[in-house]
Amino acid sequence: MGSKINQHLYFLSLIIALVFGFALIRSAAGQYLVGVGSYDMTGPAAGINMMGYANLFQNTAGIHFRLRARTFIVAESSNGTRFAFVNLDAGMASQLVTIKVLEKLKTRFGNLYTEENIAISGIHTHAGPGGYLQYLIYSITSLGFVQQSFDAIVTAIVQSIVQAHNNLKPGSIFISKGDVENAGINRSPSAYLLNPAEERARYPENVDKEMTLLKFVDAASGKGIGAFNWYATHGTSMSRDNLLISGDNKGAAARFFEDWFSSKNESSSTTTSKFSTSSDIGKLMEKSKTIKATGGQQCGKTRSQGFKVRKNDGSLFVGAFCQSNVGDVTPNVLGAFCIDSGKPCDFNHSSCHGDDQLCIGRGPGYPDEILSTKIIGERQFQKAVDLFNSATDQLSGKIDYRHVYINFTNSEVGLDGTGNNTVKTCPAALGPGFAAGTTDGPGVFGFQQGDTEINKLWKQLRDVLKKPSQYQEECQKPKAVLLSSGEMFEPYAWAPAILPIQILRLGKLIILSVPGEFTTMAGRRLREAVKDTLINNGNGEFDNDTHIVIAGLTNAYSQYIATFEEYAHQRYEAASTLYGPHTLPAYIQEFKKLAQAMAKGEKTTKGPSPPDLSSVQLSLSLNPTGDSPPAGKMFGDIKEDINQPKDGSFKNGDRPSATFWSANPRYDLLTEGTYAVVEMLQGKRWIPVYDDDDFSLYFKWSLENTSFHGLATVEWEVPTEAIPGVYRLRHFGSSKKTVNSTNHYFTGASSAFTVS
Repeated sequence: MGSKINQHLYFLSLIIALVFGFALIRSAAGQYLVGVGSYDMTGPAAGINMMGYANLFQNTAGIHFRLRARTFIVAESSNGTRFAFVNLDAGMASQLVTIKVLEKLKTRFGNLYTEENIAISGIHTHAGPGGYLQYLIYSITSLGFVQQSFDAIVTAIVQSIVQAHNNLKPGSIFISKGDVENAGINRSPSAYLLNPAEERARYPENVDKEMTLLKFVDAASGKGIGAFNWYATHGTSMSRDNLLISGDNKGAAARFFEDWFSSKNESSSTTTSKFSTSSDIGKLMEKSKTIKATGGQQCGKTRSQGFKVRKNDGSLFVGAFCQSNVGDVTPNVLGAFCIDSGKPCDFNHSSCHGDDQLCIGRGPGYPDEILSTKIIGERQFQKAVDLFNSATDQLSGKIDYRHVYINFTNSEVGLDGTGNNTVKTCPAALGPGFAAGTTDGPGVFGFQQGDTEINKLWKQLRDVLKKPSQYQEECQKPKAVLLSSGEMFEPYAWAPAILPIQILRLGKLIILSVPGEFTTMAGRRLREAVKDTLINNGNGEFDNDTHIVIAGLTNAYSQYIATFEEYAHQRYEAASTLYGPHTLPAYIQEFKKLAQAMAKGEKTTKGPSPPDLSSVQLSLSLNPTGDSPPAGKMFGDIKEDINQPKDGSFKNGDRPSATFWSANPRYDLLTEGTYAVVEMLQGKRWIPVYDDDDFSLYFKWSLENTSFHGLATVEWEVPTEAIPGVYRLRHFGSSKKTVNSTNHYFTGASSAFTVS
């Protein structure tokens, strides 16, 4: 009996060994399990402050195009090592979001996905709803925590991971690299010039132009299923005055890329069927005159999902444009100019006659910020297409990861590697250069970038909140402490102390997950230090072909990381480097420890866990309390119908629009649905051809000037690819009569119009 058991155990161990052996052979040969996923994360489109510019008056009032969470998962085998990378159309990752996502994933998957092998990264759009970070400094302008914003993001991350997990199947991964031209310039060149001349001489530009792209290919069909790339440029093509939710240039690039792939793979018969119509414009114009507005109509909760142009059934191609060491890189590539004189701003301080508010960066579509967003998005999209089409370098080898939490407020940092010359980081603090803002979005009057002094009045106001300790003031020098956020804990912590850092490995690709915005040179130093550490400790496993990318704003957020030399200048990026002049050396030191552990196959200790502050969050933003249409009207009725052109038809670039009586869009986010649709008449059927996830369609929310009833405007900029035909605009929404009543869903369509 015992011998039979031993024999069975022997065969069982042999089978397990063979399974793992085949898995290793497969990954070594360049085949992994690969899955991609995507989910709508668009938050409240009315009355919620946007995250990024800290402009109290920049509150959402509609949607330019929707926000998404996009995920890829790679695994060596069904039970093998894996990691998930999530790219958010959001300003940045949030520690609290990460905590709650992990809780939900644990319930569903056990310990398959943990803080160690999940990276959640933000593209740094400044046009998404705020209120989802747990530290007070990041939720002041949003009037505290916004549950609806938070829930939309958490749900989207979880659903995109679930979708990617369910899509896991054998596939190959290819890596491709190339420069993106004229999509970013350095917005703090005077600070960059303080870095050592011999270091600067090693690089042709004062920004990193390289894009690194991963192409995911299904093994069975040989078709692409997704692509993720990393490239550094700020999400500030849309200005601080914009009120429409937008993924900015990277979100736009993702939309263009996904639509390009979809159109490339559509059959000609599908395209013909979708847009088939008569080309007799005269007949079309006569037809359109007979079709009037529908009036408001009741509909079901999920009705708008049926009108989506892109149905998210899990089979769609996923294209993500991820952020990197973006700290000092602006997409406003024409430079910064004084709005009063038109002359270039002061080089050192980015001000005009001492006024920071007069110095504004110009995008390539200046003065049209939406055009600038489109152009910078297209420049990234076109390079991604080039890299995708030319990708032949197939990845193979290990999947691995390391993760640790570090308390950055009191870290001991060795500067010379011997342990003899040590310094310390500081509790978080912001300097006056932070208050000055940047050329992308100026801050408060009376401050300039580069300020190292604070006037008496501002010191008095500061001290009312919290007078910095003497230790803090000495530690942060030459930064003058305007706000000692790391010493402020009422009503709860103002700034993070404990932060996650992480290394992900996919063959020869190394991804560094950083919880902030590294400047160009800071990122270069980090990449170089990690690569050297891997090569020196990897026993030949790593070499010069090892490629390092930085995934910025990942897993948590702690503002900026400037070099020691840039810190001395105290421009915006340095004034926002929270933990003092030795913040970058601290990051490099800790990442080298992770890299060494990875190279040697050693485990790391977790470190101190960050707090979960969900139970103490303040929330002062008001929820809608109930809406009703004007007397004699229904939600969905037209207030202002299409203004027909004199010649009878709209052309490319024209903007037909219609305004509907509507309710606050916060009653239902219409996730994976749409508030706005362009329909095209084909035969006797109306077919949706554009929705509020399209760059050409705008959904705008407002209140009527006198009665304060809600209005929804659907506006369509007729794109070049629009087919001549009969069209109309449709709006979807939901309403409540009181806070506690049930949601009622409605729709309405405009009268028809012709596009020629």
